[in-house]
Amino acid sequence: MTQDFETLLVEARSPHVLLVTLNRPGSANAFNTAMARELIAFFEGVSMETGDTRAIVLTGSGTRAFCAGGDLKERHGMSDADWGRQHLVYERMVRAVLGCPVPIIGAINGAAYGGGCELVAALDFCYAAETAVFAQTEVKIGIIPGAGGTQTLARAVGERRAKELILSGVPFSATEALDWGLLNAVFPQDELLPAALATAERIATNAPIATRQAKQAIHKGLQMGLADGLAFEIEAYKRTVPTADRREGVAAFNEKRAPRFEGR
Repeated sequence: MTQDFETLLVEARSPHVLLVTLNRPGSANAFNTAMARELIAFFEGVSMETGDTRAIVLTGSGTRAFCAGGDLKERHGMSDADWGRQHLVYERMVRAVLGCPVPIIGAINGAAYGGGCELVAALDFCYAAETAVFAQTEVKIGIIPGAGGTQTLARAVGERRAKELILSGVPFSATEALDWGLLNAVFPQDELLPAALATAERIATNAPIATRQAKQAIHKGLQMGLADGLAFEIEAYKRTVPTADRREGVAAFNEKRAPRFEGR
């Protein structure tokens, strides 16, 4: 899962944790078609074969920007048909991120505007640098968020706040994003990535099948009524009972040792 990409850097930081870096620093790590296709390839690849990967940290290259959204230089002069064809790639990209069974932690190192802010809202949870700035700026160029932002941002910060941010396009700070629920923590720039990787390592020590089932139960359950969500949770729970990891976890507890989970 550490294959070479043109616009992404994928690095194994430990046996079970991958660091993925959006790597177009000259363009503020903005999405172009190539990056979107590579994100699809990476996240769909993880979905089809998780291998040893138990947690992923996603960040941007440099300290100026996490992701400035869609690359408007690439889009300049596109016909309506070409714009629509490219956007299909972006739509599949966000579905690949949302559908990834492995937990994804954002380390938001700088500005996250437009589609970059949508990507933040699509991750499982995020930490950010104190200097990070966020905005949904699509209405300023005549479109609306089209990579899930009207849905994921609203679920993160609430309907009324999401309407304010999306309809105005006004930037907001990391502190505000934390207060409103888009972020889980804010750190000085030099502490951000170590903090995100440390959390990823803590997740990676837990039973991977259980972790993936818990992620799915939380995310999909929130799209249901409570009764259906509880029923979905029980089905996810039942998938963990016949696993070797469940038996290992109970044995390790009783033997007063750290468990050795194998993901089976």
